[in-house]
Amino acid sequence: MLSKRYFFIILILGLLSTISPFSIDMYLPGFPAIAKDLNTTIDQVQLSLTGYLIGISLGQLLYGPLLDRYGRKLPLYIGLSIYLIASIACALSTTVENLIIMRFFQAIGGCAGMVAAQALVRDLFPIDKTAQIFSLLTLVIAISPMIAPTVGGYVTMAFGWHAIFVILGGITALILIAIHFVLPKGRKPDPTLSLHPKVVLANYFAVLKQPQFLVYTLAGGIATAAPFAYIAGSPDVFMNFYKVSEQEYGWIFAFIAFAMIGSTQLNHILLKHFKSEQIILVTLSYQTVVGLVLVLGTWAGWYNKYSLLILMFIFLSGQGLTNPNASALSLAPFSRLAGSAAALMGSFRMGMGGLVSAAVSALHNNTAIPMVGMMTVCAVTGLTLLLSGKKLAQYRSSHASMEEESPILV
Repeated sequence: MLSKRYFFIILILGLLSTISPFSIDMYLPGFPAIAKDLNTTIDQVQLSLTGYLIGISLGQLLYGPLLDRYGRKLPLYIGLSIYLIASIACALSTTVENLIIMRFFQAIGGCAGMVAAQALVRDLFPIDKTAQIFSLLTLVIAISPMIAPTVGGYVTMAFGWHAIFVILGGITALILIAIHFVLPKGRKPDPTLSLHPKVVLANYFAVLKQPQFLVYTLAGGIATAAPFAYIAGSPDVFMNFYKVSEQEYGWIFAFIAFAMIGSTQLNHILLKHFKSEQIILVTLSYQTVVGLVLVLGTWAGWYNKYSLLILMFIFLSGQGLTNPNASALSLAPFSRLAGSAAALMGSFRMGMGGLVSAAVSALHNNTAIPMVGMMTVCAVTGLTLLLSGKKLAQYRSSHASMEEESPILV
């Protein structure tokens, strides 16, 4: 049973982790309205999502060294302040080009929360509990797709799409207050860590040399990019191809989010009987099979919107199993460079998400094939990397000692 202190810490870490998912999901139902208001196409509006994902990917590489050098809170204050300013700028955008640029800067600020949350898990909890804590964070993150698109659909209908970004800024302001008054500082600043580019690159290279990190970051990062194919493609597939309304799309998104919630809770149970490595292997294997069925059936025209939803629900339920276990295994070897490791892991994941969403947009053909095809590519590639990299990682790990663990909280 979690104490009240742990509950609020995990809640705040979860909220930090949801800033970017909320920023991605909440404005999806507004795509048609944004395209109409800015005199552009949905394909162009989709590029604002790609711009956001690229911003997250690059921004995390900046925050990793800052979090290790200055501690966790100062970079958080700076990053979330940038997010606030960029959110207002998004709300005031009058062209799609301006929206794309402001979304990029919004991501540069918001990604501070993602990196800091992961580093703080590594700081504050024992290593044998991190997979469970990441599962709890995944649960909080999984709730956001249930709430965000539904709220976004109603907000768009009632107040226009501009109000979405005002709300996002307001939520972040409340999170900043909670960080100041409730969140522990985590690992202390380390003045010995230099921010000279050569030293920063050397630290990143040291992280990349750890075989366990490399295998689970690559395999897990590509596998967890699959939802971004769904996020990028689903507004067009459901609202244009299947002709559902903004509100209906929000409820569809909420239904899919149940896949994450259910599997996250299942992960708690599975971790009592199986290792994280075993869970990831089985999950990627079944996602590969379901993905191939999705592609074949979509190509053959077997599915209506309901059968497509059911299969996507089954496929995406794997994210609640892969994500927390891959995160825990990737960060397990690190203590002193946990911020840099979390930044590299998050950057790769968001970079892959950006590439996948851009591919869905580029392959747009008025069918669901680009969406389900990229989802399947992520699962197949993740499984292939996992199988091919595990033996190499095990061999190299046997010749390298891991850093000692010294959590702040017991």
